[in-house]
Amino acid sequence: MTAIKHALQRDIFTPNDERLLSIVNVCKAGKKKKNCFLCATVTTERPVQVRVVKVKKSDKGDFYKRQMAWELRDLAEVDAKDASKENPEFDLHFEKVYRWVASSTAEKNSFISCIWKLNQRYLRKKVEFVNVSSQLLEESVPSGESQSVAGGDEDALDDYQELNAREEQDIEGMMEVCEYAISNAEAFAEKLSKELQVLDGANIHSIMASEKQVNILMQLLDEALSEVDTIEGKMSSYEEMLQSVKEQMDQISQSNRLIQISNTNNGKLLDEIQFLVNYMDLSKGHIRALQEGDLSSSKGIEACINASEALLQCMNVALRPGHEKLMSVKQQQHLFTELRDTFSRRLTNHLNNVFVHQGHDQSSVLSQHMAELTLPKHSPLHRDLLHYAKLMEWLKNTQREKYEGLSRTYVDYMTRLYEREIKDFFEVAKIKMAGTAKEGKGNKFGLHGSSGKLTGSTSSLNKLAVQSSSSRRSQSSSLLDMGNMSASDLDVADRTKFDKIFEQVLSELEPLCLAEQDFISKFFKLQQHPTLAQGEVEESDGVVPSRQPPPGEYRHFISSTEKDMVRLMMNKVFQSIETELNSLITLGDKIDTFHSLYMLVKMSHHVWTAENVDPASYLSTTLGNVLVTVKRNFDKCISGQIRQMEEVKISKKSKVGILPFVAGFEEFAELAETIFRNAERRGDLDKAYVKLIRAVFMNVEKVANESQKTPRDVVMMENFHHIFSTLSHLKISCLETERREAKHKYTDHLQSYVINSLGQPLEKLNHFFEGVEARVAQGVREDEVSYQLAFNKQELRKVIKEYPGKEVKKGLDNLYKKVDKHLCEEESLLQVVWHSMQDEFIRQYKHFEGLIGRCYPGSGITMEFTIGDMLEYFSSIAQSH
Repeated sequence: MTAIKHALQRDIFTPNDERLLSIVNVCKAGKKKKNCFLCATVTTERPVQVRVVKVKKSDKGDFYKRQMAWELRDLAEVDAKDASKENPEFDLHFEKVYRWVASSTAEKNSFISCIWKLNQRYLRKKVEFVNVSSQLLEESVPSGESQSVAGGDEDALDDYQELNAREEQDIEGMMEVCEYAISNAEAFAEKLSKELQVLDGANIHSIMASEKQVNILMQLLDEALSEVDTIEGKMSSYEEMLQSVKEQMDQISQSNRLIQISNTNNGKLLDEIQFLVNYMDLSKGHIRALQEGDLSSSKGIEACINASEALLQCMNVALRPGHEKLMSVKQQQHLFTELRDTFSRRLTNHLNNVFVHQGHDQSSVLSQHMAELTLPKHSPLHRDLLHYAKLMEWLKNTQREKYEGLSRTYVDYMTRLYEREIKDFFEVAKIKMAGTAKEGKGNKFGLHGSSGKLTGSTSSLNKLAVQSSSSRRSQSSSLLDMGNMSASDLDVADRTKFDKIFEQVLSELEPLCLAEQDFISKFFKLQQHPTLAQGEVEESDGVVPSRQPPPGEYRHFISSTEKDMVRLMMNKVFQSIETELNSLITLGDKIDTFHSLYMLVKMSHHVWTAENVDPASYLSTTLGNVLVTVKRNFDKCISGQIRQMEEVKISKKSKVGILPFVAGFEEFAELAETIFRNAERRGDLDKAYVKLIRAVFMNVEKVANESQKTPRDVVMMENFHHIFSTLSHLKISCLETERREAKHKYTDHLQSYVINSLGQPLEKLNHFFEGVEARVAQGVREDEVSYQLAFNKQELRKVIKEYPGKEVKKGLDNLYKKVDKHLCEEESLLQVVWHSMQDEFIRQYKHFEGLIGRCYPGSGITMEFTIGDMLEYFSSIAQSH
């Protein structure tokens, strides 16, 4: 077993820096006998690691290999099975239970004893031992079998030291001198023993020879001891002499320490006093400015601003722990509070008086602006009040309640002032609008347009149609009950004047609102960022801002943004603007519904401008709301035109001609193109165009179907020709499809009208050849048609004789007169229709000649007039009329 142990130590554990302490030959219980070794090892390096290693002999040779290892700290229990009887079986409880059978009980006990000692030394009794004899579990065991097996091995290994390089060289040199050292070890050992005895004898002789020197050394030592005793006596006397000096030096050191502590405390006290004096001392000039400073002069305002900032800095100084308990600090804080209250009261009273006087002073300026359409400027007031902006900021940080009270006071007075100014301004604008309407309408409505509603069912499109021509005015009046309106009622000059008035109103309001919003933001220090909620602390250079209790009406502003506060104040100050604008828009819409076009363009432009400046401003929001109303009026205008197109009635006794709403659409489109040139809301106009043109198309067809005096094709041809001409002239891109459709309808109905009209001059000839074509269609050969009784050559000659050239010319003359009665003068389509009839007549003539040549070959039958005769007939008839 010892040889195996040394072999395992050399081959397996030494390369891994481990020492083998105990070994046991085991096999697994209950299985086929396969022997292996359980080894208890420790590492040679710190910290020491203790392991149980399973070593097995290799199947391929006589060497051993390491198969498995467990850390001893993972061992929970050692079970020896029986403490009183010898039993080679034992269990080791790691993560699972391993059951072993040792080759002998002695090996088992030696291994368990080694495990117990390792547990005591390195794991502090962590492992539990069950069914193990108490004699075996003794920490100190006498030298015996166990000690020699387990502890002895460990101690021997602890004492064992390997030879160093020099020792190995010395041994090798000695063995080389003695050639027989290896062959005869006993002779070599005897020689070494003799040499050692020789060396020991030499050492003894050397010691005995030096006895005299030893005696001399001992004598010197005795003399040295006596000198030491003498020195010690002197040192004792010196120590007694210095004892009093030591006590005095201790007292001096204590005094110096106390003096140093006193100096340190005095320095700290001086620093505290200088801090309080520097940061909590307010000069007499600042106190006088806060108590008696002149708030009406620029110099006094500047002094008050400096004093208020100094006071705020003193009040917000960050006191160190314990300062608030000092009487002087309490007195200063009380003084600061009184100065703050006194100055805030003086400032509030002064600014209240300024606001009140401003409301009274502006009343005298209003009369100067009544004659002109302008609003009073408040820039002087703003310029004067902005001198107090820093004081308002101080008031906002120190006395939130008074700051909000001033805000309410300013809003209340300015609301009344602006309400009066805006009301008078809009009254002037309405008077000018009313004056414009009175010039054209003979004072048909009052100032607010209450009686400005037009009589009858007249639409703006119909009114525009009235202006188009004097010949159409009587027709439109009879068709659509135009009332007693004249052509000059709604001329372009009146609309242009209205456009200028509306633009002037918006141009006056825009700078007024922007200037007031800018002033409110600067004067009340309402920047465009969220305010701090109550209780939040903002640190800046060690100064803590004062608390801001938000009582009153504006309490909810603390949780909102300051930008919202500006908007709320603007809504209150200019609460009448939106109402007055809507009233003005209603008046303009009553005067003329086409005014909504002008208002839509102007309002859209101003909204776009305001949004570019500030999308969330009061002006942008208000104008955006009013723009919705204007757009709604514009849509109502378009819907009204469509509705009145649907309600149009035509006379049964006169020809239709160009329908009023068709001519009105032309005037509307020309006006709209002028107004909406380069406008931002072009899309709204394009949508209105599509709605109107579809309504025009539908109602033209409706009127054509209902027409009794004028043929349907004439009504469709003339009106769609007019629509096509209008769209081609204006070149409206969104109506390109409708333009092509109008041309198609005009061409189709022109052709239909020409074909239907030409059937009358040669009626019998048309019926004869229709019968010929019918026989051919039934299967009769063309050259056999002449054998039909009803269509023989005699019948053909008889029909041809009924239409000599004179009769044909007479029939064409009657046709010309009839067409002239059907067509209206405005479109000048008579010559176009007459030329189309000429082309159609010639086509029919050639068709008749072709049928005669095919169906009556060699008969020599011809028409009694030629194509040249026909051209001469058409030309002479056109010239005679």
